[in-house]
Amino acid sequence: MSVLQIMLIVLVLGFVVWYLVTALTPEPERYGIISAGTIGNRYAGDCLIVRDETPYDAEGVSSVDYIADEGARVFRGTTVCNVYSSGFSTREMTTLQDYRNQIKEYQIKLLRAEIATDVRMEKLESEVMTCARQVREIVWGSRSNMGNQETLLSAAILARQNFLRQKYSEDQRMTRLYDDEQSQLQRISSWTKQFAAMWEGIVSFYSDGYEYGLTVENYDQFTPAQVRSMLNGEKPKQTSVQKGKTTVFRIVRDGSWNVLMTVRDPQWNPVEGASYELKLESFKDTTVQARVVSFTRSGGEMVVRLSVQAPVQPVLYVRTCTGELGDNVSTLKVPERAIFIQDQMPGIVVVDRGIEGFVPVNILERKDGEAFIEAIQQGYLFEGQTVRLF
Repeated sequence: MSVLQIMLIVLVLGFVVWYLVTALTPEPERYGIISAGTIGNRYAGDCLIVRDETPYDAEGVSSVDYIADEGARVFRGTTVCNVYSSGFSTREMTTLQDYRNQIKEYQIKLLRAEIATDVRMEKLESEVMTCARQVREIVWGSRSNMGNQETLLSAAILARQNFLRQKYSEDQRMTRLYDDEQSQLQRISSWTKQFAAMWEGIVSFYSDGYEYGLTVENYDQFTPAQVRSMLNGEKPKQTSVQKGKTTVFRIVRDGSWNVLMTVRDPQWNPVEGASYELKLESFKDTTVQARVVSFTRSGGEMVVRLSVQAPVQPVLYVRTCTGELGDNVSTLKVPERAIFIQDQMPGIVVVDRGIEGFVPVNILERKDGEAFIEAIQQGYLFEGQTVRLF
């Protein structure tokens, strides 16, 4: 092949490649949207959670019978649990169960001896079996509320038992068995102390020992060194009265809690009374608004004392975690390609009903292909406006 032919082939191939690239490459977007954004500094550190909680304890605890559900909301006077003292023996419960087994066996014997059909008894028995079947279906995977169904089953069993007590009230042996059961219950109650909530809150039967010495009343009195010790696992000291007792449960007031956060940044001075965005990183990340109550700097480390007005459930079981505090500022953002320089002034071109208008802006920050901006003259830009891309 001649040189001319080779050049011609190269030109043809170059034209084909250029045509394919221009034909298949999508045109760049011509327009974008103004959206909301936030900018600001972030300060990382370790966090110590301080809840408004009160522990309930007792001496010589043998066992605890929990009545309220873990994490449930209780009110003043709500029975939370029954605590059995160390003098209580499990033989007492075994004796009680033995009496109840005798009652059950004798009831079955009397029912089998019945000749006439008792319509009321059959109805009560049917209700018990229906509730029991529904509980079994839930266990096997049916969608329903197990707690509600267990309550219905308990109510049906109690109604059936009350009817049997009334039905055989004249039977002397049955009456004697009921008396034995009642006497044993009274004997057990002499070893039992019932605990009730003193105010409204969330009940929890899990305790870590910090509840006694770290409270919402004294959390602002700890130094950075003391906070670091607690973050490392050293619990606050207990009084001699509290030592030797067993924590039975705690009541946590909802709606507010506090945070002691250690920050290693010698250049940052938080503003007392100002609100910052706080992100707690634990098994379930939580982001809330926190107000700075005070701060103390010592030994190159600073403790920031924060107040949070938010539900306590996300931190109900969290004592220590890492966190991030940010002084975020709300602003507007556009794609960086929307920035246009006119007469050495940066701005964006807003498109409104086909009409384009240049609006000067201050560029606050450029990040990840976006420009965070604010209009030099307020009121000209807002979220959702269309802008020209260059």
